[in-house]
Amino acid sequence: MKVLVLGSGVVGVTSAWYLAQAGHDVVVVDRQPGPALETSFANAGEISPGYSSPWAGPGIPVKAIKWMLMHFGPLVVRPKFDPYMALWLIRMLRNCTSARYARNKARMVPIAEYSRDCLKELRSEIGIAYDERMQGTLQLFRTQKQYEGTAGDIEVLKQFGVPYELLDPAGCIGAEPALANVKGKFVGGLRLPGDETGDCQMFTDKLAKLCAEKGVAFRFNTTITSINTSGNRIASVSTETEEFTADAYVVAFGSYSPFLLRRIGVHIPVYPIKGYSITAPIADPDSAPVSTVMDETYKVAITRLGDRIRAGGTAEISGYDLSLRDARRATLHHSVGDLFPGGGDLSKATFWTGLRPMTPDGPPIIGASKYSNLYLNTGHGTLGWTMACGSGRVLADIVSGKSPDVDASPLEITRYG
Repeated sequence: MKVLVLGSGVVGVTSAWYLAQAGHDVVVVDRQPGPALETSFANAGEISPGYSSPWAGPGIPVKAIKWMLMHFGPLVVRPKFDPYMALWLIRMLRNCTSARYARNKARMVPIAEYSRDCLKELRSEIGIAYDERMQGTLQLFRTQKQYEGTAGDIEVLKQFGVPYELLDPAGCIGAEPALANVKGKFVGGLRLPGDETGDCQMFTDKLAKLCAEKGVAFRFNTTITSINTSGNRIASVSTETEEFTADAYVVAFGSYSPFLLRRIGVHIPVYPIKGYSITAPIADPDSAPVSTVMDETYKVAITRLGDRIRAGGTAEISGYDLSLRDARRATLHHSVGDLFPGGGDLSKATFWTGLRPMTPDGPPIIGASKYSNLYLNTGHGTLGWTMACGSGRVLADIVSGKSPDVDASPLEITRYG
C-alpha cells in the first residue's frame, strides 16, 4: 500500500526504509531541503541502549534546582506563558518516583537494545558507513555519591541482560586512555561495552539515498499545513502547494508533531527540550576520547566521530526557541577541555542547537492512533539516534499488520489514558 511519512529526520528515514523493505510504496515529506537537518543534524553521536533512562526520576526536582544554580549547569528553565510547557512539567514531575522510573526505564531499554541489533543487521546488510565505532559508553563519575548511586540502573541492566562494567579510576583509564591526563578528576565509571557511536546526520543522509534507490520518493522543501480527516480515517495531507493522499500516514515530526496532531484531536504529551552541541577537529588523537564519555556532573556526552570530537548536552526548557546562547557553549567547552585537554581544537569548534521531542515519562510514542490509518513514531527525546532503527522497524511491522519482534504495546499512546 501507499504510505506517507511526515518527517525526514533519522526516525522518519528509518521508518521509510523498513516500510519500503516491507514492500510498501513510500513517500516522505519534509519542509527542509534534505534529510536530518534539524534534531538529527549534530546530536551527541552516541547509540546507548544501556544509557536509555527517563529524565524523570527520584530526586530530580531537588537536583534540578542544584543544576540551575551551577555555573556550568546542565539545566535551564525559561518560564513563559505556555500551557503546554506547564502541563508537560507537571506530568514529568509526577513521574519522579522510584516505581515510575523503574517502569519507564523498563519500557525504554528493550526498544533501545532491539534498535542497536537492527542497526547492526542493517550495517551488515548494506555496508553503510557513518564514522561508526563499537567501543562502548563510559559514564564518568566525578563524585563518590554519583558512583554509589548506580544501583538502581544496574538492577535494570541486569533485568534485561545488558552487559556493564563498574570501574574504578584505573579501569576508566583502561577504557579511555586519555583520561590518564586528568586522573584526579573522577572516582570511577559505569561502562556499557555494547554501546556504539556514529554520525547520525551522515547515516540518515546515506540511508535516504539508499531509500531513493529502492523507490522511496522524497518531497523536500514542502511545508505541511494540515492533516485532513474523514470519519475515523485520515483522508489527505495538505501542503502549501499540493495535497497528498495515501493508504496510511506516519507522523515522525519530532518536536513539531503535536502542532499537526492536536488539530485533529490527537493529543500527545511531547514538548521540545533544547539541546546544544559543539564539534571540534581533533588536535591530538592520544588526548581525545576513543568512544563516548558521559560527564555525569554536567550531563555532557563527549564522542569521537572520525577526526572530530562532538560534545552534546544541556537541557533548556524554553519552548521552540532556536537561538544559540554563549553560556551553553561555555558548558560544553568546559567539559571537553576539563576531561580531554588538548584533545580537540576548541577554537575551531562549530556550535549548534536542536529540539529534542521529549515525553514526560521518557519512552517514545510508537504505534497506532485513534484514526485507523494514522501511526505515530515520535517523542524519542535524547534517544532518537539510539532508538531509530528499532522504532522504524517496529512501526513498519505495525503498519504491515505484523507482530513486531519486540513488544511495543508499552510505547503506545494509550498509556496516557
